[in-house]
Amino acid sequence: MSLKRITISVGIIRNAQKEIFITQRDASSHMAGFWEFPGGKVEQGETPAQAVIRELQEEAGIVAEKPVLIKSLEHIFPDRVINLHFHLVEQWQGEPYGKEGQPMRWVPQAELKVEDFPPANESIVKALNNGEI
Repeated sequence: MSLKRITISVGIIRNAQKEIFITQRDASSHMAGFWEFPGGKVEQGETPAQAVIRELQEEAGIVAEKPVLIKSLEHIFPDRVINLHFHLVEQWQGEPYGKEGQPMRWVPQAELKVEDFPPANESIVKALNNGEI
């Protein structure tokens, strides 16, 4: 049996105070309850950069400008394979909020906790904590 493959593009929204905007996953979603960087599935015919701009508009109510791809990785779950594309977003129009009603918050970059995020986010959260990004 082959595993379902999903390509996800996410935005790490960072303000001038080095705070990161995160949202909480819905109770009905895969990895429910974890905090995450907003984003979602890359649609047919869409690049990861186009997807992150669309997803941030849909989920956080902002227009991302010049998202920068900082890391891509693959994470294998028992029932699926996720290809993640992480984009740093430091310029945008609007003010980020939980547009779909999801809880949201700004967290100082150095205070992000690996255990608050889905396992596939571990390396990116550690890199943010260490100031590598």
